[in-house]
Amino acid sequence: MRELSELTEVEDPAWPALDEKLRAASVPVEVFEADAGHGAAALHQTQVTARSFLGAFMLHSGGALVDDGWLRVYGSPADDNARRMPSLARVNGYPAEADPGWRPEAGLVVAHDVLGGVFVLQGGPAEQVGLPGRPGEMVYFAPDSLSWDALGAGYAAWLTWMLAGGTEEFYEGLRWPGWQDEVRELDGDRGLTLYPPLWSEEAHRDLAATSRSVVTMAEVLGFERETGRELDQADPGFLGNV
Repeated sequence: MRELSELTEVEDPAWPALDEKLRAASVPVEVFEADAGHGAAALHQTQVTARSFLGAFMLHSGGALVDDGWLRVYGSPADDNARRMPSLARVNGYPAEADPGWRPEAGLVVAHDVLGGVFVLQGGPAEQVGLPGRPGEMVYFAPDSLSWDALGAGYAAWLTWMLAGGTEEFYEGLRWPGWQDEVRELDGDRGLTLYPPLWSEEAHRDLAATSRSVVTMAEVLGFERETGRELDQADPGFLGNV
């Protein structure tokens, strides 16, 4: 493993540019303060440098609630943060001590949305990890289809797009009138379940008519994984520990 200093003491660190994008976002963004120790440990285990948006975000940010909290992007917050934002390390099950032999199962879970959508940085050849796309490409587990899709962009381009208002296009047809009032106050470890379920014909016909309940994100993800196994006879794989 590279030493922490090799990852942090770099030319052209990405944080100034990323910090500016967070401050100038065209959608509401709540950014949390990073815990310095957690950030350094996460960066060391991940083995990316602070020149990358991913490295800069996990080192300098405690995570962010994007677009009134619809999207939760994970960083390195204090354990007792007020909005219960999980850390990227927790979500991915990082070992307690730096371990050169540890790797994410198929890719790195970097964000969830309130409906249980999962954003993953693809971690290897598709035939080996079971995810579409190429290593380093963002892929998305869609809660309305219970399937994975490659997004054709890396972490930096994806995050830049989300901050610039890409959520409106990406979630077209998946948000209902007044969704902001239901989502805005949710903590970072909470999500929404819909009935009829999001993948049902009834929900697709009239999303606003669904009944919505606040539950833990762990419950949302567990239900999706179990339903995927039952309906598609296939396990979608690891969706994150929240």
